[in-house]
Amino acid sequence: MYKGVALSVLASVTFGVLYFYTQFLQPLDSEQTFAWRMLATLPFLTLFMYFTGDLKHAAEIFKRSVRQPVFLIWLIFSSLLCTTQLWLFLWGPINGRGLQVSLGYFLLPLVMVLVGCVLYKEKLSHWQIAAVILAVLGVGHEIWRIGSIAWETAYVAVAYPLYFFLRRVFQTDNLGGFWWDLMLIIPAAIYLGFYYSDSMPLILQLPHLIWAVIGLGFLSALGLGSYILASRMLPFVIFGLLSYLEPVLLAFASIMLGERVEAGEWLTYIPIWLAVLLLVIEGTLHLLKQQKHKKALAKNIEGMQKRLEDQL
Repeated sequence: MYKGVALSVLASVTFGVLYFYTQFLQPLDSEQTFAWRMLATLPFLTLFMYFTGDLKHAAEIFKRSVRQPVFLIWLIFSSLLCTTQLWLFLWGPINGRGLQVSLGYFLLPLVMVLVGCVLYKEKLSHWQIAAVILAVLGVGHEIWRIGSIAWETAYVAVAYPLYFFLRRVFQTDNLGGFWWDLMLIIPAAIYLGFYYSDSMPLILQLPHLIWAVIGLGFLSALGLGSYILASRMLPFVIFGLLSYLEPVLLAFASIMLGERVEAGEWLTYIPIWLAVLLLVIEGTLHLLKQQKHKKALAKNIEGMQKRLEDQL
């Protein structure tokens, strides 16, 4: 459980860095950035999987698709669900729609919690219930303020839970399944990077872009790999609630990129930030309780050993 929590936090922090990182990729547009992100991420992800022994999962999925050709339909659909989200993640801040995308990440954990409670019968603690209520207030206020939900917000909130749920159904909820998500989009990435645009000459003219693309690949592999591993290790409810850290960081990154939080939007963000704070407090109290329990257990064991020595 703790390993899954650590991986989820690492993924959220990395995504926050990536959202701000897009400014180093200028003057590449969203399509060019997406193409080079896919091309740069796959080698780093493959290297990571080689050292962790997870490449066997990619091989198993390949063998399964050979035995069951219809399984390729799911792999293609899974790739589209995943990579369109990755494209939107970069398209938002580049095109001044970062806050709309980040609102989708605010709504996403609520949908994940709903899926966990309804489909997997997972239970919420009192702290988690309070966090969900605060999140509902914040997201509800934003929907009321805008009067509608932007398509970027709706797509993020719906497509990701569907993606993670179906991955479990089709048993591709590992790094091997994610590896194939990226591999199947590589032809489109090659087209966008080399034929659709003039990004290659541009990168060669601006040497800093070479390092920026390499850094993009490394950060993407680190963040996405951690996120996929966390989704497998954690219950749907816990995984969803931990995702609240990401939109907080994305909102801060959007503000740093020049977008403004209007006066009426604070009633959206403050409840969300309070929800994250509650989860942090719950986690801290749980860790303190565990440490206290370990100390008491160690003290009892020490006392038993002493009594045993006295008897001997």
